[in-house]
Amino acid sequence: MIRLIVGLGNPGQQYEKTRHNAGFLFVDRLAELHGARWSRSAQFQGDVADCSIGLGRVLLLKPVTFMNRSGASVGAMMRFYKMDCSELLVVHDELELAEGVVRLKRNGGHAGHNGLRDIISNTGTKDFFRLRIGIGRPSEGGVADYVLSGFSNGAMLRFMALCDMLLKDVEALVAGDLARINSLA
Repeated sequence: MIRLIVGLGNPGQQYEKTRHNAGFLFVDRLAELHGARWSRSAQFQGDVADCSIGLGRVLLLKPVTFMNRSGASVGAMMRFYKMDCSELLVVHDELELAEGVVRLKRNGGHAGHNGLRDIISNTGTKDFFRLRIGIGRPSEGGVADYVLSGFSNGAMLRFMALCDMLLKDVEALVAGDLARINSLA
C-alpha cells in the first residue's frame, strides 16, 4: 500500500501551471478532494499534507527543492517514517506519453527525467511506483522551454478532468493496482 505520494514540480508562482508541475497539480487536487491542508516542513524541504484514503493514512509531499533536487526531500521523508520503496508513489510529467495518457508503473529508470534521477540517487532504489502523466513532446523548439511553459486553457481543463477521473478510483491508485489505473486513461 502506498503511504507517500510525491508530486514533482518547481516552487514559485511562475511555474504553477506549467507542464513540468503536473505532479504538484495532481497532489494539490488530491489534497483538495480529501480536505487535507498543506504546511511547509523545513525538515522535509517541502510542503506536506496528511489525508485518509480508504482505511489508511497517506502523506502527500511537494518538494520545494526544485525538480532536479527532489530526492533530498523524498529521501528525508522516507527515512523519517521508515518507509519501504514499495510505499512510494511519485507523480510526474512524461514527455514520452501523449497529452491525456497516464500510466502507472513500478520500477524502471529515470528516462532522462531529472526529478526521478535525483530520487533514485537519494533513495538508492528505482523500485517505486510512478504515475506518469503524459504531456507529449513539443512539435518544435526545445524541451526545457516546452515543459516550463503553461498549459493552454483547454489543456488545463483536460488535465484537471483527467486528475478527477483518476482520483475517483484513488483507492486503486493507493493499492498500486496497475491494471485498473492503466485502463482508466
